[in-house]
Amino acid sequence: MSETTALGAPGPTWAELEPEPTDVPQARAMLERAEWASRAFRTLDKAAVDRILEAVAVAAVQHAQEYAERAVAETGFGVVEHKRLKNEACSRGVLDHYAGSDFVTPRVDPDAKIVEVPRPAGVVLALTPSTNPVATVYFKVLLSLMTRNAVVVSPHPMAKRVCADAARTLAAAAEAAGAPAGVVQVVTEPTIPLIDALMTDERTSVIVATGGNAVVRAAYRSGNPALGVGPGNVPAFVDATADLRAAAQRIVDSKSFDNSCLCTNESVVIVEESVADAFGRALRSAGAYLLDADQAQRLRELVFPHDRFTPAVVGRPATWLAEQAGIQVPHSTKVLVGEFDQVVPEEVLAREKLTPLLGLVRVPSVAAGIKAARAVLRISGAGHSAAVHSTDPGTVLAFGAACNVLRVSVNVGNSLGGSGISTNLAPTMTIGTGYAGGSSVGENLRPDHLLNWVRLAYNADPQVAMGDFAELTPWRVSPGLVPPYPVASNARAETGRRHEPGAVVSTSSTDEAPCSTDADGDLREELRRIIVEELHDLIGGDRRG
Repeated sequence: MSETTALGAPGPTWAELEPEPTDVPQARAMLERAEWASRAFRTLDKAAVDRILEAVAVAAVQHAQEYAERAVAETGFGVVEHKRLKNEACSRGVLDHYAGSDFVTPRVDPDAKIVEVPRPAGVVLALTPSTNPVATVYFKVLLSLMTRNAVVVSPHPMAKRVCADAARTLAAAAEAAGAPAGVVQVVTEPTIPLIDALMTDERTSVIVATGGNAVVRAAYRSGNPALGVGPGNVPAFVDATADLRAAAQRIVDSKSFDNSCLCTNESVVIVEESVADAFGRALRSAGAYLLDADQAQRLRELVFPHDRFTPAVVGRPATWLAEQAGIQVPHSTKVLVGEFDQVVPEEVLAREKLTPLLGLVRVPSVAAGIKAARAVLRISGAGHSAAVHSTDPGTVLAFGAACNVLRVSVNVGNSLGGSGISTNLAPTMTIGTGYAGGSSVGENLRPDHLLNWVRLAYNADPQVAMGDFAELTPWRVSPGLVPPYPVASNARAETGRRHEPGAVVSTSSTDEAPCSTDADGDLREELRRIIVEELHDLIGGDRRG
């Protein structure tokens, strides 16, 4: 999706945020704490991780409705009911999908004589968009915790309040279940200097960027590993063998889902001429309004003033769009459909539209339909997703092989099909577009993208025995909480209370007995190093952040 569109919508934007003098030290404090948490977290075994995940999923579902309502209120985007569904799918749904997966326990292959030990990335910086704010927070936090990573959430400024509260809720649940303090943190007041400091700091292990091209490019330029996405522009082909009524209902429901906030929503429907009139009637029955030529032109001017998509229409209802264009439509209208003749870059209805306005083009044959879909993807959306509605396996295979995308939804709406919610693809809020889309990942983002595997490879000679690794684990089994985040004694005395989960600074409770260990010495040395760095900056040293 084009998050750059959302950046220009009413409300705070990145460009309007003023730099804060504390941005760089705040970033360092967050990452220092996250790095400590990741080191503690990666020592836990699977049973401990499962307890944490279950607690986080329960908390997420409990607040799914509340945060859906608040997300719509704060951003003005989408539909509460649909955001709740996404919140649930990206919490309990994600956990259930990976219930049989193990990203913690070493894997032993006695035939290959190889032992694989999971190694978490460390600290994940999760950039989240304004269009799918809470669902993306849920999704990235859970994937990070499944792989025993610490995560710092950086929300879009248009959704910063609800995202901050959501992240704090998950952090509290995780820590209460035994996760180390600081394993989930959130930027409560995002500014450009702060986000830049987080992205460029060497303690950030990987950036997971969900947003527009500008956000993703910034992540790739940071100097740290990054997993980014590309824009969508989904063509949906309906051939003459399709169940027209079902296809029309699926497309209308998909395009209207959350008022087209998902980047997987359909942009252009391509339909075979022989069934186009019948399909148009099915669209009307499903809740679409078919625009005449004059009305379609009014929508072009409204949605693409001066030939550029306006963020003012993102996530707005179809009835609102029609009203703004001076068009009377039934109150039940879910989607507006504008027909055009040719798929060319100059035709704005052939471009990505994060609003319930759908382009439609007729084609004489399957071959022409595939050609039109390829043309749509040349405008934008390479590597992203497409959809086909057909009962002919030959058409489905030819369409999938020819279209320059990495996921094709078949006989299902693409909004939830491409994102794995209505298909058996990995459920995700981060769509990898691969080499074609300039992305470092081609699949729907999965937990295994956030860890590597250390491979212990024995001598291949059959005469050299392999050891017995049964019942062995490198992780500790801890029935209780991990030690609290270490802080200086004077800070502990000043606060006299435990930290707030997800906050930047963490303190221990005064009723915890002090002790002196080697870890304390390491901490004092680390604090000394931080102080020296800060003094060095104050006298004009390196301000890299």
